[in-house]
Amino acid sequence: MAVRLLSTPTALSHPTKLSFFSSPKPISTATSFFQWRPKCRVFTRKMVVKACVKVEEKNVKETSKQEWGKVSAVLFDMDGVLCNSENPSRKAAVDVFAEMGVQVTAEDFAPFTGMGEANFLGGVASVKGVKEFNTEAAKKRFFEIYLDKYAKPNSGIGFPGAFELINECKNKGLKVAVASSADRVKVDANLAAAGLPLSMFDAIVSADAFENLKPAPDIFLAASKILDVSPDECIVIEDALAGVQAANAAKMRCIAVTTTLTEETLKPAGPSIIRNDIGSVSLDDILSGGSDKMVQDMQFLQVTEQNPSRILNERTRNGSTTGVDVPSNEVFSLQG
Repeated sequence: MAVRLLSTPTALSHPTKLSFFSSPKPISTATSFFQWRPKCRVFTRKMVVKACVKVEEKNVKETSKQEWGKVSAVLFDMDGVLCNSENPSRKAAVDVFAEMGVQVTAEDFAPFTGMGEANFLGGVASVKGVKEFNTEAAKKRFFEIYLDKYAKPNSGIGFPGAFELINECKNKGLKVAVASSADRVKVDANLAAAGLPLSMFDAIVSADAFENLKPAPDIFLAASKILDVSPDECIVIEDALAGVQAANAAKMRCIAVTTTLTEETLKPAGPSIIRNDIGSVSLDDILSGGSDKMVQDMQFLQVTEQNPSRILNERTRNGSTTGVDVPSNEVFSLQG
């Protein structure tokens, strides 16, 4: 069916008449005469736009899902993702240096976030010019302070929504793992304090067995190997630049959360999606990319419905609106 619009309305209050004819109906089977009965239907500009919007909305959703690809596993970072532990970690580190007589601030540790305790402590020691810094001794003291002050059971260290999202993933048949640059002693303590049983996870990968920590991809690649899932079917959820960089190096898609760093800081690392925290990450984000691109397109579609006279003309002149062609003489045809 083809509908032809012969004039361009300037306002929604002036409906445009689009006419087409019904199929011929015989008056009498004996005489086989046919009478054409024209039927005129009125379509306003808004009605035409809404039809186009419906088609495009469907196409946007289907295209976004196809582009995202298959997902079989989710790799969760711990500090700053499952557990609200980045600031407590910095405070414990400040205490370690205070005992050494070195004055530091919590902000001094920000550049070394997500890189493991050795780099976390050693990086600041290097910047501050601490001589004969004993990394292993500092780590030992750090864990003593951290576990005593912050990683206590029922301390509320777990982020709201973490438990629920993990269960949603498992119920959907996805494998789940913790992949952290922290040592195992801290991983176990944090998960217990957050009320996340170790049995929830198909694998737990910590820093202890690795020489190269994030931003190197080793931890994520090891997790995918343990899960027996190809890296390109893994989704990483991270809060640190080093973690996002590690995910990219592992050729994995990454959802970044802004619990530790701002969106402006995370964007240059190139995460696939950015969300506020794990409670803001949906199963749709994981399975189909949640659609940051789809959200942008949907925002355009909403504006189109609100101001069709201007925006439909712009969109159709660019040839991008599904089902609408606009010749240069401004005669519209809607294909049906």
